[in-house]
Amino acid sequence: MTQPDDNPRVHLATAVRLAADGLPVLPLRKGKVPVGNCRACAGNACGGRPNMKNPGPCACPGPCHGWATATTDPHVITSPAWARAWRSAAAVAYHPGGAGVTIVDLDTPAAVTWARRTLPGTRTVASTRGEHWIYRGAMRSVNAVREGVDIKSAMSYARWLGPGTGTMTALPEAVSELAAKEPPPPPSAAVAGAAAPGGTGPCRHRTPAFLERGIAMAVQRITDASSRVHATVYSTFLAVLSAHGRCGCLTDVHVARLFTAAQAKGETVRHCTDAWTNARTRLGL
Repeated sequence: MTQPDDNPRVHLATAVRLAADGLPVLPLRKGKVPVGNCRACAGNACGGRPNMKNPGPCACPGPCHGWATATTDPHVITSPAWARAWRSAAAVAYHPGGAGVTIVDLDTPAAVTWARRTLPGTRTVASTRGEHWIYRGAMRSVNAVREGVDIKSAMSYARWLGPGTGTMTALPEAVSELAAKEPPPPPSAAVAGAAAPGGTGPCRHRTPAFLERGIAMAVQRITDASSRVHATVYSTFLAVLSAHGRCGCLTDVHVARLFTAAQAKGETVRHCTDAWTNARTRLGL
């Protein structure tokens, strides 16, 4: 009897097969998000691996830390520590950069049309709302390089949607150039109250990494939300502004990263703007 595609056993078997082909895999739960950190790793207390340039020494046996947990080791994938995650898995994901590939994620019909006119052909996979174009070669990941277009490679994950069609070609300069450009601000950047506050208070940031880590953790918190997304976005904005909103270090680029994460979870521009404005008002910024 053929098992349905959403059967956790099918996901585990798929993961083992992909790992054997060299794709670092991880389970996704409902909402197409990775398994959340365990209690020992909550808030990155372990010094571990969520969305950081230099992954830490965390030795948690479970599938913690999003993209950084992806592995090709069949003993890890089938281990008891991962069993619970696979039992509730809704999909399989992989780390494109770890597999030496880059995905141009085209999320709208208009984005697909643009790619067909602009980028060299390569292997393509149909997605829910568009297509994944997969190129040979890794690079940094950047969201929203243009309307409906994300680049997923290093320090990112992508849902496995099948092998696709066509021959994979080398990563073109056109994609690298997209990532080299400063990512556009969220559409709400021109809306009153959506920009970064221009505080002049004393800076509590010991190093630039302190601010970077705070933003990365905030993005991860929003990304990991599986319910009450709007409340999570608001509380996360409030926490970021409380810690970083009075000294002037928080820039529009940081705000763009938070808004992009929220919109990826289904929040509208208006929801993001309202949540940001309400958080600033509550803190008197």
